[in-house]
Amino acid sequence: QVELAESGGGWVQPGGSLRLSCAAWTNTFAWYTMAWYRQAPGKERELVAVITPGSSTNYGDSVRGRFTISRENAKSTVHLQMNSLKPEDTAVYYCNAKHLRTTGDYWGQGTQVTVSS
Repeated sequence: QVELAESGGGWVQPGGSLRLSCAAWTNTFAWYTMAWYRQAPGKERELVAVITPGSSTNYGDSVRGRFTISRENAKSTVHLQMNSLKPEDTAVYYCNAKHLRTTGDYWGQGTQVTVSS
């Protein structure tokens, strides 16, 4: 079992920036593909960004060029730098960890991001 704890959410005006972090309680963090998902009210959960154990990254079309995912294996932490935020980025953001070799698949509790003026 891996516990994930997100932090860094909050309220920001359009055009602003936020940095989300997700700390993972595991000593095998380097074996996990880490991802951020989000879910807005009335919508399905969608992939925002993903980073593999080898630090390859991919992004959802709506955030590519504005968001950056990164990982710090020594601190078992993944970050999501969000720039040029738009009202449509408002959602609960969830951290996800998938083990490279096992069926381990874990979710955090989520952190609210609100973009409004």
